[in-house]
Amino acid sequence: MPDAPPVVLDCGTGARNLGHKLVGEAHRELDLLFTHLHMDHVFGFPFFLPIYTPGYRLRIGVPAFSDDEAREKISRYLNGVYHPTRLRDLPSELSFHAVRSGRELRAGGMEVTTVSLKHPGGSMGYRLNHEGRSVVYVTDTSPFANPGRGVLAGEEPPRAEQRIIDFLQGADCVIYDTMYDVDEYLEKMTWGHSYPEYAVGLCEAAGVKHIVLYHHLPDATDEDLDALEAHWASHTAPRVTVAREGETLTVGEA
Repeated sequence: MPDAPPVVLDCGTGARNLGHKLVGEAHRELDLLFTHLHMDHVFGFPFFLPIYTPGYRLRIGVPAFSDDEAREKISRYLNGVYHPTRLRDLPSELSFHAVRSGRELRAGGMEVTTVSLKHPGGSMGYRLNHEGRSVVYVTDTSPFANPGRGVLAGEEPPRAEQRIIDFLQGADCVIYDTMYDVDEYLEKMTWGHSYPEYAVGLCEAAGVKHIVLYHHLPDATDEDLDALEAHWASHTAPRVTVAREGETLTVGEA
């Protein structure tokens, strides 16, 4: 949406380069939505240039019960202890908003819906809808059915799984946590991450057009990820690709 402010989802280490790009563009505002506040999703926030740009307006959504709680959660990372800057000293214009599961909000001129995910400490999934097109961001989460059960086993999905299928229904693009392979997931079932076969199976059941495999294992090499993408290259419903830093996708294109 060229006429609307950008929407940023989470603030990992990539936020540093993104911030430098954004302050060079015409917009002087953005919406930033956090899924949760584990360190790998917040590392980049203290190094995100828009927060140091006078007059730049940031509307920050945080899973919380109140706007005050949302602000307090972020202030823990800029409090003079973990980073020399304090939130109250930033020259940008920050506003904080509580995000609740199942509630609707607006960001970047788009309608946004939310869903709670299955991750230690909780996590929020976001669906961004605009003019009949939709992108869904699902990180971090475990599968919503036990191994050998639910849609991947050809069974009726349990209630929790059906809730996510409904949330994904008909999406143009889904960016989904697939940190592990199947064997790694079975070893770490309580760690709050998923694997490609499960994510693709969910998206098949939901009629998703394109899934982007995301939240790569830190030890994964470029060769590992190339092999992962090659494995899924022939899959067409949905189309399956692997997330790359700096990649641009046009939603709705074949």
